[in-house]
Amino acid sequence: MGQALRIMNDMKKLGFSEYECKAYLTLLEEYPLNGYTLSKNSGIPRSRIYEVLKNLIIKQMVFEQAEEKNKLYYPMEPDIFIKKLKENYETVFSNISQYTGKLYKEKKQDDKLVVIKGRQNIISFLNLLIKGAQKRVAMSIWDEEIKELMPELDKAIERGVMLRGIYFGECMPYDTLVPHRRIKRYMAEKKQRYVSIIVDGAHAISGVVSRGEDSKVTWTRDEGFIEISEDYIAHDLVVNLYSASLNEKAYNIYEEFADSVHNQYFHYSDDQFNTYKKLR
Repeated sequence: MGQALRIMNDMKKLGFSEYECKAYLTLLEEYPLNGYTLSKNSGIPRSRIYEVLKNLIIKQMVFEQAEEKNKLYYPMEPDIFIKKLKENYETVFSNISQYTGKLYKEKKQDDKLVVIKGRQNIISFLNLLIKGAQKRVAMSIWDEEIKELMPELDKAIERGVMLRGIYFGECMPYDTLVPHRRIKRYMAEKKQRYVSIIVDGAHAISGVVSRGEDSKVTWTRDEGFIEISEDYIAHDLVVNLYSASLNEKAYNIYEEFADSVHNQYFHYSDDQFNTYKKLR
């Protein structure tokens, strides 16, 4: 895709038609032009060119000047056009934000759970939340996912946001994260990748992110759910930091004990569990 086509696609996202894009970009290259010449140079049908120019004049992207019996058209300087466009959109966003924010606060329910489906939708939403982070981001995350969040995480850290959590991978991206202590075994055992992220103690997102379009997470602002998610990550930090502080003998004893607890939690019957506790 050529640069001109990319710019036209960007302009379309801002609400300009294809003909409006062609007319304005053509005028930037050569001006002033009359309607006939602009139609010929831009490829816009003569039957449409004056309608297009009228729309551009209304949008203050083009202005008209009469010279004798001819009308010539000039483009608005790009810097001025872009500045004016930004101001217009800032006003629009501000108005929408104030009004919708007022409506939402009147009916807001912080205990609701919102389901977000599709891995790319999840990643996009996480990047949006991280972009707005002001104080702290906590996470339990795999290498595959954190790579797609790093640009926004880097910006957040630069503006003073604290990053904490557990990382499942082999190439530690941030020294404020703690690697899972048995990563190779854990990666071999787990059939899915999970993510748990808390932003500013106000948003909690958790769920499975390894199923492509079938990935699914829940997002909530419920205080209880957020506290549980924070405790989960904090507990994982304690376990992994403590095990990392042990010498080899103590570490092996600890891991053997952890394995036995894990096994009795998932596989022992009640009688076996009670016997296990007595032996301990």
